[in-house]
Amino acid sequence: MKVAFVFPGQGAQEVGMGRALAERYPSAREVFSRADRALQGDATPLSTLCFEGPASELMLTANTQPAVLTASLACLAALRSRLPELQPAMVAGHSLGEYTALVCAGALTLEDAVPLVRLRGEAMQEAVAPGEGAMSAVMGLEDAQVQALCDQVRDALPGRVVSPANFNAPSQVVIAGHADAVARAEALVAARRGRAIPLKVSAPFHCALMAPAAERLQGALGAIPVGALAVPVVPNVDAVAHQDPSRVRGLLVRQVAGTVRWTDCVRALAAGGVDTVLELGPGAVLKGLLKRIDKGLRVYNVSDPDTLDQAVQALQPA
Repeated sequence: MKVAFVFPGQGAQEVGMGRALAERYPSAREVFSRADRALQGDATPLSTLCFEGPASELMLTANTQPAVLTASLACLAALRSRLPELQPAMVAGHSLGEYTALVCAGALTLEDAVPLVRLRGEAMQEAVAPGEGAMSAVMGLEDAQVQALCDQVRDALPGRVVSPANFNAPSQVVIAGHADAVARAEALVAARRGRAIPLKVSAPFHCALMAPAAERLQGALGAIPVGALAVPVVPNVDAVAHQDPSRVRGLLVRQVAGTVRWTDCVRALAAGGVDTVLELGPGAVLKGLLKRIDKGLRVYNVSDPDTLDQAVQALQPA
């Protein structure tokens, strides 16, 4: 068995995430305590937002990003307390989840990552005025078809932005950009018998409109040390596994306005010999995507005590 750990991004959040694990496992509880200390100026502790909400506050991008990262690391801590000998052969994360993967690999500390993703969330939220941007999930078309539609819209609307934001799985691509350009692309999708579902998001993530956010993040990353990577990390922007600390900052900056190539990331895990993948964090969105990308992978998730028990039973040595 060759195992990879993967970590979810924004959208996985839910009120109550991590609470049951923190109540049962001291190691998970300590993760939340450390995150609270890292954001000690907050009026409401991050752990309280995760455990009790309110949902309206948890859903704010600047809160969501550190909350999902922390809840995912709490899942990792609980797993390690049950299976301390289990080490991943590779790690990866979807968008925000790449930061969690880097903490898992030892490149970033929790204390640096939590305020860093808080800043990332603020920068991404503030990069585009409310209502100016949009995102839409496109179903039923191939990646190349979606890319061609976006190119067609940009040719028809000079100066407007629309592009693939996430290649999530075969026939599932999220697009992002100016609201009018995304709407034009949605119409073209429908004309080709695909389906476009507008997403309720606060900003058009992972497109060229995020350039101001990338600049802010670059400045913040320059002050944060990056340690050695204990295991290879598969980054979103190029899906090429690496263990080079000198590449981490540049890849994270590029990721903000670049496309999340999740399908390619999962294929890179499989090409590296991984046969078992464990999703660590709230929800099980990545588990579903993984099964669509590569049906040969064994996939488990850990989000609460019950799913932890199930994963431990499946993964512990015979």
